[in-house]
Amino acid sequence: QVQLVESGGGLVQAGGSLRLSCTALGSSFSISAMGWYRQAPGKQRELVAAITSGGVTNYTDAVKGRFTISRDNAKNTVYLQMNSLKPEDTAVYYCNADYKQPFRRSSNSWGQGTQVTVSS
Repeated sequence: QVQLVESGGGLVQAGGSLRLSCTALGSSFSISAMGWYRQAPGKQRELVAAITSGGVTNYTDAVKGRFTISRDNAKNTVYLQMNSLKPEDTAVYYCNADYKQPFRRSSNSWGQGTQVTVSS
């Protein structure tokens, strides 16, 4: 099983920046797509950004031009650089990864979540 460990959340003023990191831990695995989701109070969890193993990215319209997703395959780590933050970006951010281990079916894992709060 692969565990995702997140870091980098916090409190920031509107217009500020934060960088989230998520590292996959485990043995003998390969990761395909990785992504960041968020869930605000009273709302459904939504995809923020995703990146394939080859570096192809996808963003939800609300963050295009402000957020950048990247990954370091050697470190099994995905990052989310968040600039020009807005109060509506306030949410718990979750890392997600599709992975494969030898002799097992492809699986999916979630991080524990990290709180991002943007004050106005």
